[in-house]
Amino acid sequence: MRRKLKAVIFDLDGVITDTSEYHYRAWKRLADEEGIPFTRDDNDKLRGVSRGECLKILLKEKQVSDEKFQEIMNRKNEYYVELLGQMTSKNILSGAKELVLGLKRRGIKTAIASVSKNTRTVLQGTGIEDLFDVIVDGYSVKNTKPAPDIFLFAAKELGVKPEDCAVVEDAEAGIDAALAGNMLPIGIGPEERAGKARYRFEKTGDITLTKLLEIINF
Repeated sequence: MRRKLKAVIFDLDGVITDTSEYHYRAWKRLADEEGIPFTRDDNDKLRGVSRGECLKILLKEKQVSDEKFQEIMNRKNEYYVELLGQMTSKNILSGAKELVLGLKRRGIKTAIASVSKNTRTVLQGTGIEDLFDVIVDGYSVKNTKPAPDIFLFAAKELGVKPEDCAVVEDAEAGIDAALAGNMLPIGIGPEERAGKARYRFEKTGDITLTKLLEIINF
């Protein structure tokens, strides 16, 4: 028997906004400087993963000192933040804003839960920082996805039990985190990445308010 869910928690990049090109360009610039091969397929593997874990994936077997590791992370973030200055409302994915507004009109709480420490910069750049009841980012918890901590923290801030939350995610790590937190995962993207989700859509724009309300049994 399905529960009547009270909140929907959204990942940010790839679900509400599109900054994937900026991430790719920043990582590509860094990889080129470090002499590391890096493709768009490699970039897709970094989806939903913290910056530190991304760098570990990028370096593979290459060993660097702790100081060098931190320097590389800082450099990548500088490149990314520089690109974020180009963000506008055009970076909001089709249908995303309307979906959130529709949920709010029906009294369903909404939150952003992203591992990115640039979450608020992205939301401010796209003009939707005030759209959500709660914003949780990479500064909020120690353990990032696939640990459920960031979603559990969002639920606590919303004042809702984890089992009464749905999570909309486009990354396998995020879907795993939602499952670990006893939340209903709704995946965005191809089967190979989002197939573990209870429900899956190719893109955010495919989720109509009617479909989402049916899923959360409202």
